[in-house]
Amino acid sequence: MADKKKVFVKSYGCQMNVYDSERMTEAMAASGYAASESEKDADLVILNTCHIREKATEKIYSELGRLKARKIENPSMRIAVAGCVAQAEGEEIIARQPLVDILVGPQSYHRLPELVAEADKGRKPVATEFLADEKFDRLPASTSPKKSPTAFLTVQEGCDKFCTFCVVPYTRGAEYSRPAARVLAEADRQAKRGVREITLLGQNVNAYRGEGAGGRRWGLARLILAVAEIDGIERIRYTTSHPRDMTEDLIEAHASCGKLMPYLHLPAQSGSDKVLRAMNRKHTAEQYLKIIEKLRVARPDILISGDFIVGFPGETERDFSDTLSLVGEVGYGQSYSFRYSPRPGTPAAEKKQVPPDVASERLHRLQALLKSQQIAAQESMVGRLANVLFERKGRFDGQLAGKSEHLQAVHASCDDSLMGKLAAVRIIRSEPNSLAGEMIN
Repeated sequence: MADKKKVFVKSYGCQMNVYDSERMTEAMAASGYAASESEKDADLVILNTCHIREKATEKIYSELGRLKARKIENPSMRIAVAGCVAQAEGEEIIARQPLVDILVGPQSYHRLPELVAEADKGRKPVATEFLADEKFDRLPASTSPKKSPTAFLTVQEGCDKFCTFCVVPYTRGAEYSRPAARVLAEADRQAKRGVREITLLGQNVNAYRGEGAGGRRWGLARLILAVAEIDGIERIRYTTSHPRDMTEDLIEAHASCGKLMPYLHLPAQSGSDKVLRAMNRKHTAEQYLKIIEKLRVARPDILISGDFIVGFPGETERDFSDTLSLVGEVGYGQSYSFRYSPRPGTPAAEKKQVPPDVASERLHRLQALLKSQQIAAQESMVGRLANVLFERKGRFDGQLAGKSEHLQAVHASCDDSLMGKLAAVRIIRSEPNSLAGEMIN
């Protein structure tokens, strides 16, 4: 019997790409391809790309250059570029790197087997249609046991917000919400595969408006409550949210749903109302702060994470000071911050840019403040109990690692029998990017 062909998927960018990569692997498994851990023995290499920042895009071309030698050694190996870079740049990728055999946008992954068949016939197929409902309907569903007790589940795709710095509306299309019944069926399948924690995903996940029972629209809060009723699911998270879609019932869910974890990633991007208007965020700094206040009333121990862009066109030192003030008022447990990167085709790319050295210096100051807040949040856990879902082996023998309720990395010395299970851990030490704990009998 001939050996199975192998597929290797390398994912860049957000958690939605991680989810999409898993589904691409499953799609190819239905066509007889086994998953590979490396491109070295793969017959099909898929680069699942991100287009949010310029460096992320250039990484793809660097990776393609590296794969050139492998392609020369094995001319029958197929290389596919998938995701947002494929959607945004299209056939320009093949013109720049002729070794690419297949281009497939984020809404066309279900077509991968037929695209590979076309490539085997000497064609270079391009699939960049916006057909999200068809993609989810046609992707195969795996029922085999899952290695990890956590899983991502995409419930919403696309974006209608059109922030002036962002390419997502152009690469992922308009907002689309999956019907609730299909989301719940997938969540139930994941629970039967051994998953204990599900993270509901969307470009604007709290804009979810999926069809529910009787044809009525469900919001994200209603969907969370339904997922919480599934046997085996013990934890629920969701990301990424937009302040404009933080509804009262979703805030209330943080108080009423015990399975919804006390963690929320809610990007602010800036603390300056002038910059927020230029970004087309359609909320003010004060409105953002009021949302945080309501969330902390609903769930006092909630940990807030955020995103910030520094050096946006037109940002002054006073605007940046407003950002520092907002960060100081919120007190983030985790955060991500970046220097503004112009994306071709977006309105902000045409504006006068902040000098790179000025933007870099501001980013350094912001990151120092955010890092100090993260350290403070971690140190506040020392001596406290955390419920940890152990997901993998730790760095040392006899050690497992996982995540706390607040999505903080925790490791502890314990038996391997706790893999995939929740356990009580006392935090004994804060480390640079994790917490050390000891088991509570």
